Amino acid sequence: MNQRLDSFEFNKIIAAILIALLIVKAADLISDRLIEPKMLKVNAYKIAGVSPTAEKPPEVAKKGPAPLEPLLAAASVQQGETVFKKCASCHTIDKGGANRIGPNLYGIVGAPKAKRVGYTYSSAMGKSEGTWTLDDLNDYLYSPRDFVPGTKMSFAGIKDDKERVDLIAYMMKESDSPMPIPKPKEPTK
Repeated sequence: MNQRLDSFEFNKIIAAILIALLIVKAADLISDRLIEPKMLKVNAYKIAGVSPTAEKPPEVAKKGPAPLEPLLAAASVQQGETVFKKCASCHTIDKGGANRIGPNLYGIVGAPKAKRVGYTYSSAMGKSEGTWTLDDLNDYLYSPRDFVPGTKMSFAGIKDDKERVDLIAYMMKESDSPMPIPKPKEPTK
């Protein structure tokens, strides 16, 4: 009988702790609804060297892909083939290869955007016009959703400049008439 009483006492203690936690949480939620904090227009404490009318620091400009031309000269087609493995679960790159979740990418450089036969593009991608230039591929592979808002491609992109440029070099090679890797432009004096 004593053992039953001990376990009953233990249960009461646990129940009391749980009820106390629920009351504290309920009080927190109610107080958040009743009292809204108001931000001060002027700092209460003056900090030396900081103007009271100073605005927020300017936001850092959004970083995009590095310019393609200087990187292409050092691009590695072999490394690009390795990088393509990230794409291979959704795309093929063989001549006459099948479409998967994404279209076959053979000969994509210079090809019309969103025009692969037998593949249904998202409405956002379907509105794309022109051809896939090297710069377009660079921007698209950096962030597909920024380049084509609303695309159904769920790939986050390749942020590493070297990997992305190696991939583009590999994609340039996979074509009936491969485009030569352009030489970097000479600096003008």
